[in-house]
Amino acid sequence: MTAHNSATMHLADLDRWLVICITTLCGIGLLAIASASVDYAETVFGWRWYHAMKHVIYLVVALFFSAVAYAIPIRFWSRTAWLALLIAITLLILVLIPGVGREVNGAQRWIPLGVVNLQPSEVAKAAVILFLASYLQRREDEVRDSWKGFIKPLFVVGGIGGLLLLEPDFGATVIVVGTALGMLFLAGVRLVQFFIVAGSLAILGVAMVAYAPYRLQRFLAYQDPWSDPFNSGFQLTQSLIAFGRGELSGVGFGQSVQKLFYLPEAHTDFVFSIWAEETGFIGAAGLLALFAILIARLFWWSRKALVVGRSFESHVFAGIALMLSGQVFVSMGMSMGLLPTKGLTLPMISFGGSSLIVTLCLMAIALRMTRESLMPEGRRSSP
Repeated sequence: MTAHNSATMHLADLDRWLVICITTLCGIGLLAIASASVDYAETVFGWRWYHAMKHVIYLVVALFFSAVAYAIPIRFWSRTAWLALLIAITLLILVLIPGVGREVNGAQRWIPLGVVNLQPSEVAKAAVILFLASYLQRREDEVRDSWKGFIKPLFVVGGIGGLLLLEPDFGATVIVVGTALGMLFLAGVRLVQFFIVAGSLAILGVAMVAYAPYRLQRFLAYQDPWSDPFNSGFQLTQSLIAFGRGELSGVGFGQSVQKLFYLPEAHTDFVFSIWAEETGFIGAAGLLALFAILIARLFWWSRKALVVGRSFESHVFAGIALMLSGQVFVSMGMSMGLLPTKGLTLPMISFGGSSLIVTLCLMAIALRMTRESLMPEGRRSSP
């Protein structure tokens, strides 16, 4: 069989629902960023397509690394998950070192690497998924039957959460911890143990909000943003105005008013608000539906892999689905005023190289697993 025919067969094996959703979301992301950033880019950088072209570069880089990730057999990820976790922890420590990490708006979350600013929290999300999937593959019975098996991985996740809070990055901490708890829950941990730990973490989270003035201010502003629309409630009120202007079918692509320096972070944290303004309820609901299909399909594959005894694949599918669910819920919920404002990217939609690269690499691993998960064991290691 020729290499061309082999490649064609591999492409034919890909899950079409996942490919369609991923491709469409990346396309929408490019369009949304191009529209939301055009005036900001022209004013700040003197070229209106600055962010759009930079995002194209991010896409090309992400596709390259995704192709590499796809070419690697799944058993490699299972055996080297500990190494991915070690790399993530190292990066989380490095970003906190003065002169290494880059500080923006009081948060030290990025490591400058020339073309792209590496955000270690994105690497940490992927590393936690792979590490927990590998751990659950080996210790699933222990997790189900004893406190020890349940608590041990939480110490690791807690350490990563602590490093994230030092940046500080409360949003990424919530996603990492929530994804980990979700994976352990789906693995069959006892409900009493789960609710004790989840309840304790929830109380800890409330305390962290209550005793951090800026977090408490965000929470109070989210409750009634119109009470202080020009200060603490400014971002949320401008976001809600964008949704209101969008109505059913939107004001038209490229016609947003809120992106004209009314809504801060229009092409990053609040890109969904601009998309809703320009495409209306129809466009916003369509985008939400795409994410719902993608996440549902990942959970479907998680169940299918579990049925045929592919434990690692099942947990990775579930972890990716949980991570995406959390990020989509928080990002969209924040834009719509359902949650306090928090800097968190909307996967494959918001501007940001680290998020896009890591997300597409995880999608590539998921696509590889759809091809391998039902194969006989002897055929799974072939590229």
